[in-house]
This record gives sequence, structure tokens and C-alpha cells, in this order.
Amino acid sequence: MAAGSDRRMILRGLAFTLALLGTPLYAGLGDELPGDARAQVIEFKDLNGWAEDDHDAALSVFIDTCIDLDEPLWAPLCALAQQQSSGRAFFELFFRPVLIENGTDSLFTAYYEPEIRGSRQQSEIYRYPVYRKPAGIPSGQSWHTRREIEEGGVLIDRGLEIAWVADPVDLQFLQIQGSGRIRLPDGSAIRLGYAGNNGHPFKSLGNELVRRGVYNPHQVSQSVIRNWVRRNPVDGHDLLMSNASFVFFRELRRMPKHKGPLGAMNRSITAHRSVAIDPKYTPLGAPVWLEKAGKEPFNRLMVAQDTGSRVKGAQRADIFWGTGGEAGQLAGEIRDGGRMLVLFPIQRAYALEAED
Repeated sequence: MAAGSDRRMILRGLAFTLALLGTPLYAGLGDELPGDARAQVIEFKDLNGWAEDDHDAALSVFIDTCIDLDEPLWAPLCALAQQQSSGRAFFELFFRPVLIENGTDSLFTAYYEPEIRGSRQQSEIYRYPVYRKPAGIPSGQSWHTRREIEEGGVLIDRGLEIAWVADPVDLQFLQIQGSGRIRLPDGSAIRLGYAGNNGHPFKSLGNELVRRGVYNPHQVSQSVIRNWVRRNPVDGHDLLMSNASFVFFRELRRMPKHKGPLGAMNRSITAHRSVAIDPKYTPLGAPVWLEKAGKEPFNRLMVAQDTGSRVKGAQRADIFWGTGGEAGQLAGEIRDGGRMLVLFPIQRAYALEAED
């Protein structure tokens, strides 16, 4: 906890901010929860492992995107965050954990930033193009399918290629993750960010292999899918085409090498501290407390800085695990239960509970 002087400094800053605003600091923060959701305020002392976490690390991540929140009344809270010296004191003074549930089981998975081999030039080795988003794709409507794009050549000779890569499975995994790095022959890298998609729903390659009777659910992983496609080139190509969804990228030329990929808030995310959530239940930018069960359980304060098409539900979260093959392998093994709590400003937290 912060020393008494730290607390007094924060409270003086809060009083000054309130005087400037002339309104309650927490009024109006966050929309009402969906009708299927239930909210319960939980005390910090009832969070498993709260006292042992690195709250300062979480505060640093929170500050990275706090300034980008649309709600103007977050501004004074963000300003206070940058002025204090104890992350734990800050969160305990101004927030309360809220358990939000909508009747579905909790599920925590993980994702990563792929790094795959590629080149700026097409060759016999690097044959599979990574595309920019073409102009003219209708918003909210389905465009050409993956098969039509890759087999029909609808994007050929339009100058949309960012690079070419060596492995079509790695390319599709890159699209599934929505961002990544292409490692060039000279050792440099291209950073890629999500630019859009063709409007078709995502279809899991692993689930398709299970549906075809090739594997049981517990046997499927990225390495298993990759090796199966290599052993079965014809059926493997058909498997890849079964996912009609296709993702386009943009090149991120000014991204520092040590920074993570961009999340939904257009800011770099941080391994083991950033999480993708369903914004229907959890506001983007909010701190969240995650208690992950499973083989390698942990309790950690994270920040909701990303979203995902497969991340749906009040107790659904996708943890950013890092960059590269090792991070990808570890991320693929995570599929656990537990509980997630959203840290809301105090007044908003109790207002959500009262809405029930």
C-alpha cells in the first residue's frame, strides 16, 4: 500500500479535479449492462492473490490506453493515475471489482503475435501473398470468399501485396491472430496490423478436422494442423479453403521492435497484462482481475485492450501471450476456467449492482 503521504496526494488531486469539473468524477462512466447480465461488487480482500500481484506493472499498462478512452470523465482519473506512486493504492482507492455473469461458463484462452518467414519479392520459396485491404469492399457485407481470393485470383495485379510468405498454414494462422511479424531474409521484419476482412464468418480448422473424423478435440493444436496439411497437400488445401474468412493487413512502419502488436484501441498491447474481452460486458480500457484455473493457474491484474470475433460472453477472455513460435505454442495450450472481475470506478460499480 502507498504511504499516508501518497494517499493524501491522490486525494488532494481528486478534490482539485472535482472542483474543476463541478460534477461527480464517476458519473456516467460506462453504459448499462445487457439484460442477460448480473453484476456483483466484490471486496478486494476476497480476490484470490490480490496482495501478491505487481499492481505497478498493471498500472503502467492501464495508463498506456487510459488517455484514449472516449468518455471524457475518464480524463481526470487517468491524470491521477500518472501522478501516484503505488498502483495498489490507486486501484483500491478509486475502483471496486465487479463480477459480471450472463449465465455462460467462464473460458480463458490465449493468443499471440506470429512471426513467420517471408520476403518483399515473390519467389519459388515465398509464394503466398499477404494482402492490403482493397478499396470498394462493402461495409457489413460479405465479399469474395477465401477460395475465390486464393484460387480465383481476384486480387492479382492490383498492387496489394505487402509481402510473400513460405507457408500457407502460417499465413492463415497469421490471419487468425490478426497481427504479426514477417521475418525477411536479411533479418529485418515487417510489422503487420489488422486492416479488415471479407465479411465471412471464421471457421476453425481444428474443429473442421474433428468434424471430418481426423482427430479428437483434445488432439488438435497448431502444430498438428500444420503437419497434417503438409502430409496431405490436396486435402490440406481443401481444409484451408474451408475457412471462408480472409483477413487483410496494413504495414506498421513506425512500431518499435520491443512493443507488442496493436490492440483494438490502436495501442501496443503487453504480454501477460493485456486481454481481449467482449465489449458488450467489459469496457475497453478497463482494468480486469483474472483468476485463471487450469494446469498453470495465475491471478493477475490486466487491462482490457483488445477484442476478438470469438471472444463472446461476460466471463470470456483471450490473454495476449507474447510474440513468436514459443508464445504461440504456449498460447495454444491454454483453455481454462476461472473468473474475471472488472474494476469499475466506485460509484459506477455500485450503480451496476443496483441495476439488478
